[in-house]
Amino acid sequence: MIDPVCKWLFWALCPLAALAGDQEEEVRNFARAGRPFLQQYCTGCHGGDRPKASLDLERFGDDHLMFRQRDLWESVRHMLVEREMPPENKPQPTEEQRIRFVQFINEELARFDCDEIRRPGRVTLRRMNRAEYNNTIRDLVGIDFEPAADFPLDEVGYGFDNIGDVLSLSPILMENYLNAAERIVESAFLAEIPRWPPVRRMEAEAFTSHNEPHVRAEDGVMGFHREGTASRLLQVESTGEYLLSIRAWGDQAGPDPARLTVQLDRDEEQVVDVGARRGSARIYTLRLTLDEGPHRLTLGYPNNYNVQDHPLEERNGDRNLFVDHVELEGPLDRPAPPLPGTHTRLFGETPEPGRELESARRILTPFVLRAWRRPPDPGQIERLLSLVEAALERHSSFEEAVGVAVKAILASPRFLYRWEAGPGEIPVEGGERPLDAWELASRLSYFLWSSMPDDTLFSLAESGALQQPGTLAAQVRRMIADPRADALVSNFAGQWLQFRNLDTVTPDPETFPAFDETLRRAMRRESELFFAAVMREDRSLLDLLDADFTFVNDRLAAHYGIEGDFGEEFVRIELGEESVRGGILTQASTLALTSNPTRTSPVIRGKWVLDQILGTPPPPPPPDIPELEEGDEAIAAATLRERLEHHRAKPECATCHAKMDPIGFAFENFDAIGTWRELDGTFPIDPSGELPDGRRFDGPAELVAILRREETFVRTVTEKMLTFALGRGLEYFDSCAVDDIVESVKRSEYRFSTLITGIVTSDPFLKVSVDPAQP
Repeated sequence: MIDPVCKWLFWALCPLAALAGDQEEEVRNFARAGRPFLQQYCTGCHGGDRPKASLDLERFGDDHLMFRQRDLWESVRHMLVEREMPPENKPQPTEEQRIRFVQFINEELARFDCDEIRRPGRVTLRRMNRAEYNNTIRDLVGIDFEPAADFPLDEVGYGFDNIGDVLSLSPILMENYLNAAERIVESAFLAEIPRWPPVRRMEAEAFTSHNEPHVRAEDGVMGFHREGTASRLLQVESTGEYLLSIRAWGDQAGPDPARLTVQLDRDEEQVVDVGARRGSARIYTLRLTLDEGPHRLTLGYPNNYNVQDHPLEERNGDRNLFVDHVELEGPLDRPAPPLPGTHTRLFGETPEPGRELESARRILTPFVLRAWRRPPDPGQIERLLSLVEAALERHSSFEEAVGVAVKAILASPRFLYRWEAGPGEIPVEGGERPLDAWELASRLSYFLWSSMPDDTLFSLAESGALQQPGTLAAQVRRMIADPRADALVSNFAGQWLQFRNLDTVTPDPETFPAFDETLRRAMRRESELFFAAVMREDRSLLDLLDADFTFVNDRLAAHYGIEGDFGEEFVRIELGEESVRGGILTQASTLALTSNPTRTSPVIRGKWVLDQILGTPPPPPPPDIPELEEGDEAIAAATLRERLEHHRAKPECATCHAKMDPIGFAFENFDAIGTWRELDGTFPIDPSGELPDGRRFDGPAELVAILRREETFVRTVTEKMLTFALGRGLEYFDSCAVDDIVESVKRSEYRFSTLITGIVTSDPFLKVSVDPAQP
């Protein structure tokens, strides 16, 4: 007989198996248990010369080991469980036959020798998702906006949005990447270094005169044809020394040159002799001390001369003064303000004239290494320099030219994709190879930070030390303590526990008027801080289910009925023995996510526990099964438990609901937004239940106590996190690595760090399967 706990777990994996009852005969021989069923119900279509769907089930010999083609047999099992096969117009197996054959598949898939089938698997070349792109740009360039905010949503596979098989690259997304590269370069780097000290140019039209038409601006030139003045208001940003430069000339006549007076406010005029003649203007400069604030700058012409009848011909003429622009340079006694950090991070010092390409090489080589997360080939650098050279030939500034190359780097597949070398670059032994140090650094950083490696990881990769024993464990400890590990909270935990989906929760405002956006944010923040505490304090994984602490602010504490003055910021509180809270299952985020808009849903809550906590999701309901009846008066007057019992009485619903409903009813004291209650309307709440293996519980605390004793939870966390770390769905051969990680976690009393270290030191994480014949 099967152990009751194992029996319940198997039942959760395959609901049909539970109906086998006492007829649990061990059948492991393909010829005895597999072939007869296939011949009776399957090979008529999936056999012969032209098998349907190109699936030939006649080709397997009597000694066939089903686990070697796990995907195929999992698909067959799925078809049987979902009753998609055999087709309705074909002979159908009895329920007992269907159950026993599915059980046989399960048992056969569990038969393998890890020494024989252990392999690391392969990961589809995958692009960065939106979160990884934003974080990578942040750490690479230093900008504080999210360029991927408007990108299309990433597809989700196996519960996560970093799975290579589903992260496609559409034309519109490629266009988004190109536009983002433009915005990043424009935001992070100056197109040209501003001149220092700054120069403000004042054109002639900016001056006004009360002596029109004798003093007037025409065609960009202020002409003084008679004595008079022209002035303008000048705003000085800071006190200091300034240089006033005036470009002027004169129609010279008489014994003296044309004179220009310069006056600031009511200060004494300064007089400048303008000896330059038309066609050979000169710049005349004055050094001034100016205070911050507005000043009136006045230019004057005091010595007009117009004589046409002088006996000496050289004394005849019409003297006029002309000014075409004025420039104010300064403050001269102030140091230049620092350039933006994002700019100096890339460019450093301004290159010397004539050595732009040499400087571009110095700038781009380390930038490419960081952006592409491995040292670039010389040819790659030369191609980027050719872009710089072409831009310089078009008279772009040095900064603009380098910006062109940066845009190309950011639009390259080697940036957008998590690039790993092919078998031609690294020796392959036995169909697998270890990741090189650069690939390992990227896998580690994108796992824990959802971002590029930092300087420490790059340094370890360059020296080869990253792959040394003990180094990975030390890096895990360092990286978890880093604030960037918050990405593991939001991207792994947020998707596994689904609190990232709280934005989609829409409780009915009439039924739950207390729910608002402030409470929504507080729900999510509690879950984030709680998971982060378990992670950073290296607590037991079991604390995720049942802990004696949580985090609240005033808003969430009031929602929970916790007395105290906590303020707007979240604080950590200890939960007493009488508290109904503790762990993720009783947090408002989980309870709201697993409810309907107007009421709780034991079905959704039970399914959520089976899927996210026990890793045994039930199959989808059969087609044409109606929702829970709400309209009938007799049904509406019944309790929710009674209505679900009525629903469960249908044979097609009974199997799955027998697993989901009891678990969901354990949390029925929490309403649809997570508030504790004793009544559902006028009905007393009954939170008791019985699991399929006969174990009973009364309320969430007793159910959680049962779940804490289940190794299934630790295995589920391990499988979920390994899936996230690898960016691919797990295969049958990964179960060996999962077994090893789970055993090490158990030996460490379920410490969080052991789970992380076990994953990053496992073969699936450190190696990759390859085909030696692959070009």
